[in-house]
Amino acid sequence: MAEAKLGANNERLVKEIITTDPNYFKKLSEGQTPDYFVISCSDSRVSPSVISDLPLGTIFVHRNIANQVHHEDDSLTASLYYALKYLKVKEIVIEGHTGCGGIKAARDGLEDKELKSWLDIINSNLPQEDAGISYPELSKANVLKQVENLKNHPVYKEYGHGVEIRGCLFDIETGKLERII
Repeated sequence: MAEAKLGANNERLVKEIITTDPNYFKKLSEGQTPDYFVISCSDSRVSPSVISDLPLGTIFVHRNIANQVHHEDDSLTASLYYALKYLKVKEIVIEGHTGCGGIKAARDGLEDKELKSWLDIINSNLPQEDAGISYPELSKANVLKQVENLKNHPVYKEYGHGVEIRGCLFDIETGKLERII
């Protein structure tokens, strides 16, 4: 059932795009020159291309639970390096969101063995004085901390000269993407 839906949706998308530009996919196959590198949460409700309404080829994306940036994450490091050195992106966006399950799981002390080390990283990036801090405020604080972490990342320090970093928060209840830094 899901495979049929994915296939049908893809066919609809292709027809829609080639109606406007018959050479769209030919041009897309010639390579990518995205303007943005987006570090986003893995949450299924916050797809960067969809919420930004940007076409294919515009955003190079790295996703993980709660949009974390840390130096020991080889996958993030490789993506950041490729985005800066080879794709020459113009801007990096850390995109957090309200209702983040990763932040809630970390703050609530979820102890699943497979998630614990990642949740510990998330928790270490959240304000520790959480009396009265709402989850939306924690999501915003997390984005700000990830921007700070990115500025201190060795790959950004070496290859990110002149590349702006933006922190944004997507509000799941309103659909609005707000720039917070």
